[in-house]
Amino acid sequence: MINELFPQYDEAGRELIRKAYDIAAQALAEDMRSNNHPFIEHPLGVARIVCDEIGLQAECVAAVFLHETVRFHPEVDIFQYGFPEDVYTMVDGLNKISSIKPKDTRLEAENYKKLIVQYSKDPRVTVIKIADRLEVMRNLNIFPRASRENKQLETLMLYIPLAHQLGLYNIKGELENIYFKFAEPEQYRLITNKLKAGEKDRQRLTDEFIRPLEQRLHESGIKYKLKARTKSAYSIYKKMVVQKVPFEGVYDVFAIRFIIDCDEDVKTEQHLCWQVYSYVTEEYEADPKRFRDWLSQPKPNGYESLHITVKNRQGAYLEVQIRTKRMDDIAENGHAAHWSYKGVKHEVTIDNWLQSVRYNLEHQIVSQPEDMPQPPSKEIFVFTPTGELKILQTGSTVLDFAFNIHSGLGAHCIGGRVNGKSVSIREKLNTGDVVEIMSGKNQKPSADWLNFVVSSKAKSRIKHELSEMEFKKAAEGKEILERRLKNWKLELPMDMLTEFMKKQKYSTLNAFFAALGEEKVDINAIKTFILAKAENRQTQQEDTVVQAEEWKGNSGKDDILVLNARDVKGIDYKMSLCCNPVLGDDVFGFVTRDAGIKIHRMSCPNASRLMDKYPYRIQKVRWSETPGTGDFLCTLKITTDMEHSVLGKIMEVITSFKASLRSFNVNEDKRNGLFEISARILVPSNMELDKVVSQLGHLKHVAKVKRI
Repeated sequence: MINELFPQYDEAGRELIRKAYDIAAQALAEDMRSNNHPFIEHPLGVARIVCDEIGLQAECVAAVFLHETVRFHPEVDIFQYGFPEDVYTMVDGLNKISSIKPKDTRLEAENYKKLIVQYSKDPRVTVIKIADRLEVMRNLNIFPRASRENKQLETLMLYIPLAHQLGLYNIKGELENIYFKFAEPEQYRLITNKLKAGEKDRQRLTDEFIRPLEQRLHESGIKYKLKARTKSAYSIYKKMVVQKVPFEGVYDVFAIRFIIDCDEDVKTEQHLCWQVYSYVTEEYEADPKRFRDWLSQPKPNGYESLHITVKNRQGAYLEVQIRTKRMDDIAENGHAAHWSYKGVKHEVTIDNWLQSVRYNLEHQIVSQPEDMPQPPSKEIFVFTPTGELKILQTGSTVLDFAFNIHSGLGAHCIGGRVNGKSVSIREKLNTGDVVEIMSGKNQKPSADWLNFVVSSKAKSRIKHELSEMEFKKAAEGKEILERRLKNWKLELPMDMLTEFMKKQKYSTLNAFFAALGEEKVDINAIKTFILAKAENRQTQQEDTVVQAEEWKGNSGKDDILVLNARDVKGIDYKMSLCCNPVLGDDVFGFVTRDAGIKIHRMSCPNASRLMDKYPYRIQKVRWSETPGTGDFLCTLKITTDMEHSVLGKIMEVITSFKASLRSFNVNEDKRNGLFEISARILVPSNMELDKVVSQLGHLKHVAKVKRI
């Protein structure tokens, strides 16, 4: 039987097939198809297609029998029989593809198509699977209705596009027509009957079309091949639906293609194509609306051809395509393959691989499996326990998979089960794995997770979760600090806090407050730092105070220094940084040794201590009635609702007066829903400052404005 069915192969090839067939026949002896025929009929039918209609090697035929054996009887050890390694590789790929149970073929067609290609480590696997599907479709009527409908949809969405991309046009057309026959039986009968009825007419049209042109083409020395093709019933139906026309309205049901044989010289090729075009249009009436010149201006994908629709003397429309042998070869086999301009969805890497597979098939370049083109490996395809397909980046872990399903599930992932085996969140996944996620309500993301996840979604969600956790801890830390400062009756200005943060090596407030909340920073160290700074400041002030007898300034107790914001009649003075006086404030002067006179506001936190301890160093001061120009730095503390729009309005108010903004810091109090803003501004006088404060206080969402 093997000799009769597979005479194309040599004795070694037939022996290989015979051995595989014997194993299958024995293992499948009790198995039946839906029509109660022996199941062995199926692999035999597939093997005949692989051999006769596609022309693959004996190894592929052997793989068909072994695949069906282990698919239904995995207990059979086919490795003991010593088949070539590439046969086992093909069997493994076919088994994996057979395990695919599409959950929603219509929505996930492209993904499942990629998965089929990914499973095909040996490129011939995809082709064998298409042959397998063709045998199933040829016997579709033996399956139950539900199973039949699933196979129809899978064929339409998966196997027809793959057959098209591989250039298996005859198989593709047959698959389409079988699908069409079962999906739309009435339309199928209508179109096929019309095609049958017009078959003789089309042959007559071809003969009549070329007859008046033959003499001129011969005299011109143009060598050509004429191809006539009739659209498949399904292709015609699709055009009828899309164009909303009856059967007679589809102009390219029948097409004639001139393929000119000439040297591969662009000028020569174009000249001959236009010459044939002129002969056709001189002889027949052309429809200018349906003229397509992809010769002068090729399509972006490189497709070159002339298309014209003409009407013969009987009024029948014919589509005529004119191209050279080189153009036809590129259109059929190169980067502008037929399937490309048909709009079949594809990905560049997979398209390139499928094209190279097609080239290998047509040229029988299949000597060594390791030399064959390999499918793209940038993605892996894994399944949920319910069969839902997920596409992940190569190298993805269980944790990547969890975040792919849902961010919340990823954040609480503690591990998983891969193909029924418990694994850690770090476990790397492979194509075909079935993954179940295990979670725990107390689980929280850690920074370490970022070291082993690979997907951008997982990384961004982990960073977001870590940031949220930091904000919560920061709010707790800030509340603890504010409560302690209140108990200690101490203040921690922003400049002092910044200095302490730098000592502790924290660059942001959130990170510092979070460390406080997590008790990574000893809060008592802050108290020690504040007290040390206060003591140091007091020592410096005592050291710089001049003795009474050393000071040569105004001796009278009631003497008054007149300030004009630039100089005081030769006496140096500076505005104190502890209270930042502004022109117009009630102020006093304090005499130092090296820095001249320091000007303080009467409301300065240090005023009472200086007046009590050093009354003889206090100088009465008033502002000049005609002061010189100058700017004064002051700080405003603004409390607002947590409404982002108010930030812009605050800046707008400040710049609308004679003030300029030097710094603007915003801290979030999420617990109370408030923004705490520190704004440092330059103003010419306290009159201008009062205007700013007043206007800020009237803004919506502003709760409090305080000068500090």
